Amino acid sequence: MSNKTKMTISDFKKFKQEGKKFSYVTAYDYTMASIINDSDVEIILVGDSLGMIMLGYKGTESVTMDDMIHHIRPVVKGAPNTWIVGDMPFGSYNVSDEEAVRNANRIIKETNCDCIKLEGGVEMLSRIQAIVRAGINVMGHIGLTPQTASSLGGFKVQGGTPESAKKLIEDAIALEKAGCFSIVLECVPSMVAKAVTEAVSIPILGIGAGPHVDCQVLVTQDMLGMYGDFKPKFVKQYAQIRKTMVEALNEFHRETLEGEFPSPEFSFNKEVDIPKLY
Repeated sequence: MSNKTKMTISDFKKFKQEGKKFSYVTAYDYTMASIINDSDVEIILVGDSLGMIMLGYKGTESVTMDDMIHHIRPVVKGAPNTWIVGDMPFGSYNVSDEEAVRNANRIIKETNCDCIKLEGGVEMLSRIQAIVRAGINVMGHIGLTPQTASSLGGFKVQGGTPESAKKLIEDAIALEKAGCFSIVLECVPSMVAKAVTEAVSIPILGIGAGPHVDCQVLVTQDMLGMYGDFKPKFVKQYAQIRKTMVEALNEFHRETLEGEFPSPEFSFNKEVDIPKLY
Protein backbone atom coordinates (compact mmCIF):
# COMPACT_ATOMS: atom_id res chain seq x y z
CA MET A 1 0.00 0.00 0.00
CA SER A 2 1.30 3.44 -0.96
CA ASN A 3 2.01 6.18 1.58
CA LYS A 4 1.77 8.92 -1.03
CA THR A 5 0.67 12.45 -0.27
CA LYS A 6 -1.64 14.27 -2.63
CA MET A 7 -0.05 16.54 -5.23
CA THR A 8 -0.65 20.27 -4.98
CA ILE A 9 -1.17 22.67 -7.89
CA SER A 10 2.40 23.95 -7.48
CA ASP A 11 3.76 20.39 -7.69
CA PHE A 12 2.81 20.17 -11.36
CA LYS A 13 5.22 22.91 -12.44
CA LYS A 14 7.79 21.81 -9.85
CA PHE A 15 7.81 18.23 -11.16
CA LYS A 16 8.36 19.56 -14.68
CA GLN A 17 11.21 21.83 -13.57
CA GLU A 18 12.88 18.96 -11.72
CA GLY A 19 12.33 16.48 -14.57
CA LYS A 20 10.29 14.26 -12.26
CA LYS A 21 7.96 11.94 -14.18
CA PHE A 22 4.51 11.02 -12.89
CA SER A 23 1.52 8.91 -13.91
CA TYR A 24 -2.18 9.33 -14.50
CA VAL A 25 -5.03 6.83 -14.90
CA THR A 26 -8.83 6.75 -14.98
CA ALA A 27 -11.48 5.74 -12.44
CA TYR A 28 -15.24 6.05 -12.49
CA ASP A 29 -16.33 4.52 -9.15
CA TYR A 30 -15.40 4.31 -5.47
CA THR A 31 -13.83 0.83 -5.56
CA MET A 32 -11.46 1.52 -8.45
CA ALA A 33 -10.58 4.92 -6.97
CA SER A 34 -9.68 3.31 -3.64
CA ILE A 35 -7.45 0.76 -5.40
CA ILE A 36 -5.64 3.53 -7.29
CA ASN A 37 -5.36 5.51 -4.06
CA ASP A 38 -3.44 2.55 -2.58
CA SER A 39 -1.01 2.69 -5.53
CA ASP A 40 1.78 5.16 -6.32
CA VAL A 41 -0.18 6.74 -9.23
CA GLU A 42 -0.55 10.48 -8.60
CA ILE A 43 -3.58 11.48 -10.71
CA ILE A 44 -7.03 10.10 -11.50
CA LEU A 45 -9.17 11.33 -14.39
CA VAL A 46 -12.88 10.79 -14.16
CA GLY A 47 -13.17 11.04 -17.92
CA ASP A 48 -16.15 11.28 -20.22
CA SER A 49 -14.83 7.93 -21.49
CA LEU A 50 -17.20 6.64 -18.80
CA GLY A 51 -19.78 6.88 -21.60
CA MET A 52 -18.28 3.82 -23.27
CA ILE A 53 -16.73 2.05 -20.29
CA MET A 54 -19.46 2.47 -17.66
CA LEU A 55 -22.62 3.32 -19.61
CA GLY A 56 -22.17 1.35 -22.84
CA TYR A 57 -22.45 4.32 -25.21
CA LYS A 58 -20.74 4.27 -28.61
CA GLY A 59 -18.94 7.57 -27.90
CA THR A 60 -18.56 10.40 -25.40
CA GLU A 61 -21.01 12.88 -26.92
CA SER A 62 -24.05 11.55 -25.01
CA VAL A 63 -22.45 11.95 -21.56
CA THR A 64 -24.24 14.59 -19.46
CA MET A 65 -23.19 16.85 -16.59
CA ASP A 66 -25.28 14.70 -14.26
CA ASP A 67 -23.44 11.57 -15.47
CA MET A 68 -20.08 13.22 -14.76
CA ILE A 69 -21.03 14.48 -11.30
CA HIS A 70 -22.54 11.12 -10.37
CA HIS A 71 -19.22 9.39 -11.14
CA ILE A 72 -16.75 12.06 -9.97
CA ARG A 73 -18.26 12.27 -6.46
CA PRO A 74 -17.50 8.66 -5.38
CA VAL A 75 -14.03 8.80 -6.93
CA VAL A 76 -13.19 11.83 -4.79
CA LYS A 77 -14.37 9.91 -1.71
CA GLY A 78 -12.38 6.81 -2.66
CA ALA A 79 -9.05 8.51 -3.40
CA PRO A 80 -8.29 11.23 -0.82
CA ASN A 81 -4.53 11.10 -1.49
CA THR A 82 -4.80 11.36 -5.27
CA TRP A 83 -5.31 14.45 -7.46
CA ILE A 84 -8.75 14.13 -9.10
CA VAL A 85 -9.61 15.58 -12.50
CA GLY A 86 -13.25 16.04 -13.52
CA ASP A 87 -13.91 16.01 -17.26
CA MET A 88 -16.30 18.58 -18.71
CA PRO A 89 -18.60 16.67 -21.08
CA PHE A 90 -19.54 17.61 -24.62
CA GLY A 91 -21.98 20.53 -24.71
CA SER A 92 -21.12 21.80 -21.23
CA TYR A 93 -18.69 24.52 -22.35
CA ASN A 94 -18.97 25.07 -26.11
CA VAL A 95 -21.98 27.45 -25.99
CA SER A 96 -20.56 30.43 -24.08
CA ASP A 97 -18.01 31.53 -21.49
CA GLU A 98 -20.82 32.01 -18.97
CA GLU A 99 -22.17 28.50 -19.40
CA ALA A 100 -18.63 27.09 -19.25
CA VAL A 101 -18.03 28.83 -15.90
CA ARG A 102 -21.44 27.76 -14.59
CA ASN A 103 -20.80 24.11 -15.39
CA ALA A 104 -17.20 24.18 -14.13
CA ASN A 105 -18.49 25.73 -10.89
CA ARG A 106 -21.07 22.98 -10.63
CA ILE A 107 -18.51 20.19 -11.03
CA ILE A 108 -16.22 21.66 -8.36
CA LYS A 109 -19.05 22.51 -5.92
CA GLU A 110 -20.89 19.20 -6.22
CA THR A 111 -17.90 16.83 -6.29
CA ASN A 112 -14.92 18.58 -4.59
CA CYS A 113 -12.57 17.39 -7.32
CA ASP A 114 -9.29 19.28 -7.78
CA CYS A 115 -9.67 20.61 -11.32
CA ILE A 116 -11.66 20.36 -14.51
CA LYS A 117 -10.42 19.28 -17.93
CA LEU A 118 -11.75 20.48 -21.26
CA GLU A 119 -10.80 19.81 -24.85
CA GLY A 120 -9.61 22.29 -27.48
CA GLY A 121 -6.78 24.60 -28.49
CA VAL A 122 -6.77 28.31 -29.32
CA GLU A 123 -10.50 28.19 -30.12
CA MET A 124 -11.20 27.53 -26.43
CA LEU A 125 -9.02 30.31 -24.97
CA SER A 126 -11.87 32.53 -23.82
CA ARG A 127 -13.53 29.57 -22.08
CA ILE A 128 -10.31 28.63 -20.29
CA GLN A 129 -9.57 32.21 -19.27
CA ALA A 130 -13.09 32.66 -17.91
CA ILE A 131 -12.93 29.45 -15.84
CA VAL A 132 -9.46 30.31 -14.52
CA ARG A 133 -10.69 33.80 -13.58
CA ALA A 134 -13.48 32.09 -11.63
CA GLY A 135 -10.80 30.47 -9.47
CA ILE A 136 -10.91 26.96 -10.92
CA ASN A 137 -7.85 24.92 -11.96
CA VAL A 138 -8.01 24.02 -15.66
CA MET A 139 -6.25 21.13 -17.41
CA GLY A 140 -6.19 21.46 -21.20
CA HIS A 141 -6.50 18.69 -23.78
CA ILE A 142 -5.18 18.88 -27.35
CA GLY A 143 -4.20 16.48 -30.14
CA LEU A 144 -6.88 13.85 -30.56
CA THR A 145 -9.92 15.29 -28.80
CA PRO A 146 -12.54 12.50 -28.61
CA GLN A 147 -15.54 14.85 -28.26
CA THR A 148 -14.80 16.31 -31.70
CA ALA A 149 -13.03 13.30 -33.25
CA SER A 150 -15.41 13.15 -36.21
CA SER A 151 -14.37 16.64 -37.32
CA LEU A 152 -10.72 15.58 -37.04
CA GLY A 153 -11.25 12.67 -39.42
CA GLY A 154 -11.91 10.03 -36.77
CA PHE A 155 -9.73 8.45 -34.09
CA LYS A 156 -6.32 8.76 -35.69
CA VAL A 157 -2.91 10.25 -34.98
CA GLN A 158 -2.81 14.07 -34.94
CA GLY A 159 0.13 16.38 -35.68
CA GLY A 160 1.48 14.24 -38.50
CA THR A 161 2.19 17.13 -40.89
CA PRO A 162 4.45 20.18 -40.41
CA GLU A 163 1.36 22.44 -40.34
CA SER A 164 -0.59 20.38 -37.80
CA ALA A 165 2.52 19.90 -35.63
CA LYS A 166 3.03 23.68 -35.60
CA LYS A 167 -0.63 24.14 -34.65
CA LEU A 168 -0.24 21.78 -31.65
CA ILE A 169 2.78 23.74 -30.41
CA GLU A 170 0.88 27.02 -30.84
CA ASP A 171 -2.11 25.55 -29.03
CA ALA A 172 0.02 24.43 -26.08
CA ILE A 173 1.71 27.84 -25.76
CA ALA A 174 -1.69 29.56 -25.94
CA LEU A 175 -3.22 27.25 -23.34
CA GLU A 176 -0.37 27.91 -20.93
CA LYS A 177 -0.81 31.68 -21.40
CA ALA A 178 -4.56 31.30 -20.85
CA GLY A 179 -3.89 29.78 -17.43
CA CYS A 180 -3.89 25.98 -17.87
CA PHE A 181 -1.66 24.32 -15.26
CA SER A 182 -1.12 21.21 -17.44
CA ILE A 183 -2.18 19.81 -20.82
CA VAL A 184 -3.20 16.34 -21.98
CA LEU A 185 -1.70 15.55 -25.38
CA GLU A 186 -3.36 12.60 -27.11
CA CYS A 187 -2.27 10.46 -30.07
CA VAL A 188 0.60 12.41 -31.63
CA PRO A 189 4.01 11.32 -32.98
CA SER A 190 6.71 11.08 -30.31
CA MET A 191 8.91 13.78 -31.86
CA VAL A 192 5.97 16.20 -32.06
CA ALA A 193 5.11 15.49 -28.42
CA LYS A 194 8.73 16.21 -27.50
CA ALA A 195 8.57 19.58 -29.28
CA VAL A 196 5.28 20.45 -27.54
CA THR A 197 6.73 19.43 -24.16
CA GLU A 198 9.79 21.63 -24.68
CA ALA A 199 7.68 24.61 -25.80
CA VAL A 200 5.91 25.13 -22.46
CA SER A 201 6.80 25.29 -18.77
CA ILE A 202 3.70 23.35 -17.63
CA PRO A 203 3.57 19.54 -17.73
CA ILE A 204 2.46 17.71 -20.87
CA LEU A 205 0.46 14.61 -19.95
CA GLY A 206 0.75 12.17 -22.83
CA ILE A 207 -1.60 9.40 -23.90
CA GLY A 208 -0.29 7.78 -27.06
CA ALA A 209 2.30 10.57 -27.24
CA GLY A 210 5.56 8.66 -26.79
CA PRO A 211 8.23 8.78 -24.07
CA HIS A 212 9.30 12.43 -24.08
CA VAL A 213 6.32 13.92 -22.22
CA ASP A 214 6.23 14.75 -18.50
CA CYS A 215 3.51 12.28 -17.47
CA GLN A 216 2.05 9.09 -18.93
CA VAL A 217 -1.72 8.58 -19.11
CA LEU A 218 -3.68 5.34 -19.66
CA VAL A 219 -7.28 4.27 -19.22
CA THR A 220 -7.26 1.83 -16.29
CA GLN A 221 -9.63 -0.66 -17.92
CA ASP A 222 -7.38 -0.73 -21.00
CA MET A 223 -4.11 -1.24 -19.14
CA LEU A 224 -5.58 -3.96 -16.90
CA GLY A 225 -7.12 -5.90 -19.79
CA MET A 226 -10.69 -5.37 -18.54
CA TYR A 227 -12.30 -3.77 -21.59
CA GLY A 228 -12.82 -6.70 -23.96
CA ASP A 229 -10.80 -6.96 -27.16
CA PHE A 230 -10.43 -3.23 -27.81
CA LYS A 231 -6.77 -2.23 -27.45
CA PRO A 232 -5.31 0.92 -29.03
CA LYS A 233 -1.70 0.71 -30.28
CA PHE A 234 -0.41 2.85 -27.42
CA VAL A 235 -1.88 0.70 -24.64
CA LYS A 236 0.41 -1.69 -22.78
CA GLN A 237 -1.59 -4.24 -20.82
CA TYR A 238 -0.02 -4.74 -17.40
CA ALA A 239 -2.50 -7.44 -16.38
CA GLN A 240 -5.37 -9.52 -17.79
CA ILE A 241 -8.00 -8.84 -15.12
CA ARG A 242 -11.00 -9.65 -17.34
CA LYS A 243 -9.73 -13.20 -17.95
CA THR A 244 -9.13 -13.69 -14.21
CA MET A 245 -12.62 -12.39 -13.38
CA VAL A 246 -14.33 -14.65 -15.92
CA GLU A 247 -12.38 -17.66 -14.61
CA ALA A 248 -13.43 -16.85 -11.03
CA LEU A 249 -17.08 -16.46 -12.04
CA ASN A 250 -16.99 -19.78 -13.89
CA GLU A 251 -15.42 -21.50 -10.87
CA PHE A 252 -18.18 -20.10 -8.63
CA HIS A 253 -20.77 -21.34 -11.13
CA ARG A 254 -19.22 -24.83 -11.26
CA GLU A 255 -18.96 -25.16 -7.46
CA THR A 256 -22.58 -24.03 -7.11
CA LEU A 257 -23.81 -26.65 -9.59
CA GLU A 258 -21.72 -29.43 -8.02
CA GLY A 259 -22.61 -28.53 -4.43
CA GLU A 260 -19.02 -27.68 -3.44
CA PHE A 261 -19.99 -24.16 -2.42
CA PRO A 262 -20.82 -23.24 0.25
CA SER A 263 -18.82 -25.73 2.34
CA PRO A 264 -19.08 -25.57 6.19
CA GLU A 265 -16.24 -23.02 6.13
CA PHE A 266 -18.56 -20.55 4.38
CA SER A 267 -21.74 -21.45 6.28
CA PHE A 268 -23.17 -20.62 9.73
CA ASN A 269 -22.97 -23.95 11.55
CA LYS A 270 -24.67 -23.28 14.91
CA GLU A 271 -26.87 -26.17 16.06
CA VAL A 272 -30.45 -25.01 16.59
CA ASP A 273 -33.20 -27.08 18.22
CA ILE A 274 -36.03 -26.43 15.76
CA PRO A 275 -39.56 -27.13 17.08
CA LYS A 276 -41.45 -29.65 14.95
CA LEU A 277 -44.32 -27.78 13.29
CA TYR A 278 -45.57 -30.54 10.99
